Amino acid sequence: MSQNHTGPASLADPFSASTRLVHDHAAVSSSSPVDGESAMLRAVESSVVRRIFGGNDVSRRTFMKMLGASSAMAVINSVFPLEAAKAMALDAIGPIEKKDVRIGFMPLTCGTPIVMAHPMGFYKKYGLTEAQPYKASGWAMIRDWADYTQMLAPMPIAMTLGLGSPKIPFLTPALENVNGQAITLRMDHKDVRSAKDMKGFVFAVPFDYSMHNLLLRYYLAEGGVNPDTEVQIRILPPPEMVANLKAGNIDGFLSPDPFNQRAVYEKAGFIFMLTRDIWPGHPCCAFTASKKFAEEAPNTFKAIFRAIIDATMFSSNPDNRKDIARAIAPRNYLNQPVEVVEQVLTGQFPDGLGNMCHVPERIDFDPFPWDSMAVWILSQLKRWGYLKGDVDYRGIAEQVFLAADCASVMKEMGFKAPDTTYRKHVIMGKEFDPDKPEEYLAGFTIRKA
Repeated sequence: MSQNHTGPASLADPFSASTRLVHDHAAVSSSSPVDGESAMLRAVESSVVRRIFGGNDVSRRTFMKMLGASSAMAVINSVFPLEAAKAMALDAIGPIEKKDVRIGFMPLTCGTPIVMAHPMGFYKKYGLTEAQPYKASGWAMIRDWADYTQMLAPMPIAMTLGLGSPKIPFLTPALENVNGQAITLRMDHKDVRSAKDMKGFVFAVPFDYSMHNLLLRYYLAEGGVNPDTEVQIRILPPPEMVANLKAGNIDGFLSPDPFNQRAVYEKAGFIFMLTRDIWPGHPCCAFTASKKFAEEAPNTFKAIFRAIIDATMFSSNPDNRKDIARAIAPRNYLNQPVEVVEQVLTGQFPDGLGNMCHVPERIDFDPFPWDSMAVWILSQLKRWGYLKGDVDYRGIAEQVFLAADCASVMKEMGFKAPDTTYRKHVIMGKEFDPDKPEEYLAGFTIRKA
């Protein structure tokens, strides 16, 4: 569902001929409004002005120069109820209770929107003037201390159900990315052609409750390999995977990027398969918050919800990917060579076997958290014994994945959103009907006894 989005409105004055609303790393200038209400009002003004001029900043500046700021504002007010729109925006969110939110992230391209929203000004745009991303070293850490955080898509489901952690209701109002993972193998496994060639391998995945674990198990089982008895699957933090591949401790990993590409960069491994070739458009990382925190600070929740959707739609535009790579590569964010991050985000990359690949959809960014994706995750958690007994698939999916809320907010912000929260998915040629998860499960011969 990738859509072009020319980027967030700068917090600079949209009625000035001397400012540019094309977003760059310094779009939020020192003269920009910094309190929440002013930031929101400026964001509304900028969004309206950009849409009136079709995103053409040259035309906008020419118009402002000809008329002057006050006359231009009067003309625009005559064709668009700007003041009413600003009032609605303030009413929609209300006073932000907590501006210094702690936003947890892992140094992964999967969390691109939640990371780039800081250096590229999206949090400030929505009044979160002191929002600060905090880099975590592991998923358990990220689970335990952030107000809002990037998580692997199955994690909030597992936490809500009390699987592998205390039972704490978590919400997924938006996804961060789709696709964006790969199976990477050590260089001495160049002769591997299919799952059957991987019997006896030692694999690493970042977490039990991850798409990485579920997709690796799915791929192996579809190839006739039992992931519980014919391979070993170990849990490793993504930043440690390349070193373990080099040392010969593992044969391969199914990891979030940029570590697949980093393995190629360091000549430690090659990309065997992108996960988009297992399930095109599968969920990966998500923007999450505890239900308790969302209820205690509802306006903060609404503000960051909008900031994340805006940043995700900006990231979905391929034209923005190189700028984003430069913004998130530095040490305080991903701590990766810009070249590696850019290869992932643009889909133009060497695979480690001497081939230069062009796969624009290697990673994409779509905020909509389909409830049917959550049902599939639940089906696989049950398949592999993480979840036992009868499962209220739809009830849990709709409790955790806030697809209907996401659609509503997207439409309010001027983006297209699906009119339904369920759809069928195709994984390795097999259709998944979210209305029939138990029938789907019964069709697998390889599963946990």
